[in-house]
Amino acid sequence: MKILVTGAAGFIGFHVCTKLLEKGHEVVGLDNINDYYDVNLKYDRLLELGIPMNEAKVFGNLVASGKHTSFQFIRMNLEDRSELPNLFKQENFDIACNLAAQAGVRYSLENPESYVDSNIVGFLNILECCRNFAIKHLVYASSSSVYGTNTKIPFSTTDSVDHPISLYAASKKSNELMAYTYSHLYGFPTTGLRFFTVYGPWGRPDMALYLFTDAIVKGEPIKVFNNGEMQRDFTYVDDIVEGVIRIIKQPVKYRKTGDTKYKIYNIGNSTSVKLLDFIEALESTLHIKAKKQFLPMQPGDVKKTWADVSDLKTDYDYQPNTSILEGVKRFVSWYSNYNDIEIKS
Repeated sequence: MKILVTGAAGFIGFHVCTKLLEKGHEVVGLDNINDYYDVNLKYDRLLELGIPMNEAKVFGNLVASGKHTSFQFIRMNLEDRSELPNLFKQENFDIACNLAAQAGVRYSLENPESYVDSNIVGFLNILECCRNFAIKHLVYASSSSVYGTNTKIPFSTTDSVDHPISLYAASKKSNELMAYTYSHLYGFPTTGLRFFTVYGPWGRPDMALYLFTDAIVKGEPIKVFNNGEMQRDFTYVDDIVEGVIRIIKQPVKYRKTGDTKYKIYNIGNSTSVKLLDFIEALESTLHIKAKKQFLPMQPGDVKKTWADVSDLKTDYDYQPNTSILEGVKRFVSWYSNYNDIEIKS
């Protein structure tokens, strides 16, 4: 199949592109390479796909071909209402996988406009292109943050998500509603994936594992919010990608909601791990005891997440299998190589 992957220079998008190419698909990656975090990490991910930095830096219609003859990269904003339709018309995609978004819960308190531009306006443009250019299936990233302060554990897709506590969460809930509307009106299938705390090699430097590892290696204290009373459904990136790929490959696995080909799935490790246990796995891997700075809860954050993935298991035989310790070890191995830091094994 010919597949569009937006957010191709991002953490999950990079891994999805890599796996799709390994499986023989033709992939067009799209990203605007914004500076929410160090753009060099994004360029380095693209370099792994064979796209040199000088080509990745250019906006517009330039198509950069990577070391994979079946991969192309285009730098573009999803908000671009003229160029995005041109891309869809030119490439004739079978599937669209929208992983591009302005990420981060806490950043949404500082820069709310970017979430509306990318996550809502950009997503509307994707939906319009899917409608107008006969896309067979739209797979898109939602987030576990839509559950807000939900206290029912584990989180189920049947739970109410009407009370998001950050603009990021609200934008992801909006995506789900918009996708439902387009599936209902225009009949093309949409699948939303609520990701749960993804970690692993090539991960974002603003996320906990990267921040913790960086601080511990440098002998600096790590910030532990809510005095350590946090739990997360930490999910290794390869397990996430396996679920995404199965859904991309088999769009026939739909349960109709009335007359609408619309589905939402949780995609997580299906367990909840205490933050302090996660830190302990990292300490064990690094052979360094962390200096912990205990802090109160941050606005927009939640105490506990836990994914019920039973629907995904039933429909796609999906079962994550990477332990926390193994996943942390793989991240640390990548981190040490990427940053050229020697870490005792």
